[in-house]
Amino acid sequence: MNDSHQEVFDNIKGTVGDVTVADPKMRLSNVNVFYGEKQAIFDVSLDIANNEVIAMIGPSGCGKSTFLRCLNRMNDTIPTCRVSGEMSLDGEDLYGPSLDTVLLRARVGMVFQKPNPFAKSIYDNVAYGPRIHGLAGNRAELDEIVIESLQKAGLYEEVKDRLEAPGTSLSGGQQQRLCIARTIAVSPEVILMDEPCSALDPIATARIEELIDELRQNYAIAIVTHSMQQAARVSQRTAYFHLGKLVEVGSTNQIFTNPAHELTENYITGRFG
Repeated sequence: MNDSHQEVFDNIKGTVGDVTVADPKMRLSNVNVFYGEKQAIFDVSLDIANNEVIAMIGPSGCGKSTFLRCLNRMNDTIPTCRVSGEMSLDGEDLYGPSLDTVLLRARVGMVFQKPNPFAKSIYDNVAYGPRIHGLAGNRAELDEIVIESLQKAGLYEEVKDRLEAPGTSLSGGQQQRLCIARTIAVSPEVILMDEPCSALDPIATARIEELIDELRQNYAIAIVTHSMQQAARVSQRTAYFHLGKLVEVGSTNQIFTNPAHELTENYITGRFG
């Protein structure tokens, strides 16, 4: 960290705004993340609510994706990564010794920056999770899960006549909706999205944003986005990260029209970022 960054870092006194909600789906308190000796996240506390989209914004490298990956323990896959703090889903400790990470990642699904369909048919992409988790007792039940998931992802009408075609044969936007259908198919409670539209064209992006708004009726959603316009369109609350710290969190309207912290205002107005 150079001197100017260190000065800014030292002057971030704490989070502005209400990090808690009345009935949180997930509660994250005093979260710290280290990669070896390097600390990437500093004492972040934040609640995630049901039926809400919370957007995490900030400059590249500010820690928002690292923080997001704490929520379903994706950081466990990085040998040098160490996480501390209190994190819970419906009051259950995410890092408790009895917690099964496979089941956690079914409850807290994730959609990545680049569409990543399996090298399988459209049908088998969506059916994969229900099969390994034993969610369907027979083929008819599996068919129902696949069709319903594709419908919720706004993709069924486009692919219903070619469910045996490879998932990779779809367009980029369709592939991302297929990945969302795959996530939905295991009945998650929370959906994490890490810049889900950054590889998509504007038309596909608009469709995904419409889908996010529909999905929040049934899920808690946390989205990392590099696009402030997207955050403003899809979220109800916004959290601004800077140099691994949570600087400010509040209603999306308040963050974008009347931010309380100078750093947030500078980022929103394009003075840096």
